[in-house]
Amino acid sequence: MISTVSLQELDHIIKASHGDPHRVLGMHKIVANSIDCIAVRAFYPDAELVTVLDKHDTSIRYNMEKVHNAGFFETIIRCKDIFEYLLEIKYHDNHIFTIDDPYSFLPTITDVDRHLIGQGTHYEIFNKLGAVHRVIDGVSGFSFAVWAPNAARVSVVGSFNSWDGRRHQMRLLSNSGIWEIFIPGLQNYDIYKYEIRTISGDILLKSDPYGNFAELRPNTASFVYDINGYHWNDKKWMDDRINKNPLDGPMNIYELHMGSWDRAECGRFLSYVELSEKLIPYVKNMGYTHIELMPVMEHPFDGSWGYQVIGHYAVTSRYGSPHEFMQFVDICHQNGIGVIMDWVPAHFPKDAHGLIRFDGSALYEHQNPRQGEHPEWGTLIFNYGRPEVKNFLIGNAIFWAEKYHIDGFRVDAVASMLYLDYAKKQGEWIPNKYGGRDNTDAVEFIKHLNSIMKERYPNVLMIAEESTEWKGVSRQLNDGGLGFNLKWNMGWMNDFLKYVELDSVYRKSHHTNLTFGMMYNFTENFILVLSHDEVVHGKKSLLNKMPGDLWQKLAGLRCALGFMYGHPGKKLLFMGGEFGQFIEWDEKRPLDWFLLDFDHHKQMMLFTRDLNHLYKNDPPLWYDDFGSSGFQWLDCNDAEHSLVSFFRADDKGDFTIFVCNFTPVPWYAHKIGVPLNASYKEVLNSDDEKYGGSGLINKGIIKCENIPITGRDYSIEIVVPPLGVSVLKPVCNCQCTIGN
Repeated sequence: MISTVSLQELDHIIKASHGDPHRVLGMHKIVANSIDCIAVRAFYPDAELVTVLDKHDTSIRYNMEKVHNAGFFETIIRCKDIFEYLLEIKYHDNHIFTIDDPYSFLPTITDVDRHLIGQGTHYEIFNKLGAVHRVIDGVSGFSFAVWAPNAARVSVVGSFNSWDGRRHQMRLLSNSGIWEIFIPGLQNYDIYKYEIRTISGDILLKSDPYGNFAELRPNTASFVYDINGYHWNDKKWMDDRINKNPLDGPMNIYELHMGSWDRAECGRFLSYVELSEKLIPYVKNMGYTHIELMPVMEHPFDGSWGYQVIGHYAVTSRYGSPHEFMQFVDICHQNGIGVIMDWVPAHFPKDAHGLIRFDGSALYEHQNPRQGEHPEWGTLIFNYGRPEVKNFLIGNAIFWAEKYHIDGFRVDAVASMLYLDYAKKQGEWIPNKYGGRDNTDAVEFIKHLNSIMKERYPNVLMIAEESTEWKGVSRQLNDGGLGFNLKWNMGWMNDFLKYVELDSVYRKSHHTNLTFGMMYNFTENFILVLSHDEVVHGKKSLLNKMPGDLWQKLAGLRCALGFMYGHPGKKLLFMGGEFGQFIEWDEKRPLDWFLLDFDHHKQMMLFTRDLNHLYKNDPPLWYDDFGSSGFQWLDCNDAEHSLVSFFRADDKGDFTIFVCNFTPVPWYAHKIGVPLNASYKEVLNSDDEKYGGSGLINKGIIKCENIPITGRDYSIEIVVPPLGVSVLKPVCNCQCTIGN
């Protein structure tokens, strides 16, 4: 038999170089000898025999003829219209498989999909590209779609087709650059990659950019995985989230790295399920409102801490499956804990199976390394001006919010996105079209991202890690801002840590390190952060930053945390800081939980827990964090004694006073001005013996005196503990107004 297709098209199928194999393979109407017929064609290398079966009556069989020894089969069926069929494939080892023909299905990507993707506005692109479970005409399988506009050919290869790029050649959908195929019968955990033939003839094996699950490193294939179907139990949380602005409430975030918070006794990672059982009760007991996860997207190198992402749409397989991570988030929500994820749109690594020159061309990155590379990190920069790349990233944020119920995104390295010359030397960067250093494409991308997130998920937090003086990072788009909800306060963090690392005798000369932050505090919506970046690379742990002997270090850390929790702004503390981890954080090992066998670390943890719960339950400590009505200094000028005092107030007349002593010298009978003629009581003292302090606390009711001081008409007399914080509340049964 001579094939009814041209020799040229036959050759393209056999050599796996056809741009539209569906035009050749599968069932097609033809006219043979003036008679309407059906031609069925199949390409199965190594098959001995292929037979067409009528799907509704499998006793009706049509043997196919091998018209080319490479494995091209064809049969002509006369006088019959298109019908549903199966292929029975017999191999030389006598194994027989009966399958639905992948080339019998229409495209799963519509014209509208292609249009929106080309515009960069297909916000649910994750339901179209990648490996998506579908049931088409009663047939279960996975559709595969990938953007590779400059490829000569793309195939799906995997465990199900012996990694043979000839077996599942994809079709190119018009001029969209999208290749597509539906493969029936695949199951969760089948592994696959895209085999891409470049225009120059090179063969690339790539993980799926939109894949939802991946092999554990060092393996690099994607898993077929249907992430739909998890039954969520967090309806109350999600309903409440719609009606609550998280900026109006308490927010004390526990930042953690899932692989090193704790480990099993044998040293292996804890799974998402084990972390659900162990971490979540701990966080709840400690009084945190949120956890922030260092990146849990798939990444090849543990030492990157997750910040060099390969699988932007895949939760890392280090700790379990996608549904197990959903369960982790679900249980967090059921326990009243929000989940924030580190999200990395600023760069991506050069691993060969990833996005780098994905189809043989600079697709996700810029062609010119002066635009497309971070020399400092050895990574590549996304081309934010390309609609499909913007769609990839914006769709990714929506994906995590939609599929995983994530409550917020801490966007990593925003400064590196905003500036074309970030960490680059002269000659290593190209100015924008106006001759400036601003990355106008990245700015537009960020605004687009934040506008869409606000529209779809108004109470999902968008948080910028941005370390420069770019104006309006957390201001609304209609006010000329970038549209983030919050910004990490890197200036406060740097000033504060420089201060607390000084020996106490030198602190009086650097007193403004404590107070200067209030000069700009309300220019942005700030989070005060003591993050992972401050306890690595020789910077020492928080505890070891504190000068003095062990007692002074612990007291100094309690004092530092007390000042931080009183200061306006939301709070973030990295794991280990809450109990006084001695050594720097190391992603290769768990925290030193054995330290809790020692009283002083157990007491440190108790103080952090009590401070957290005081913060959560006392509205003045989080009311109007981003405006001046919630904060006033009582005394910010006592540099000689390294003392500061201030109060936080809410809109109902309640307030809370903080007195912070950053020297190891106690101050007895110390007078401070107070905002109200009332009696006072101490509600927290970091020097309490139960926290490992010396016991200089203020017991009972503290009477107010009509003695003016520091501009206040009234004052109280207290003992101020060494390296300590005293927190006081008014005891007043009348309706009073705060004033001087």
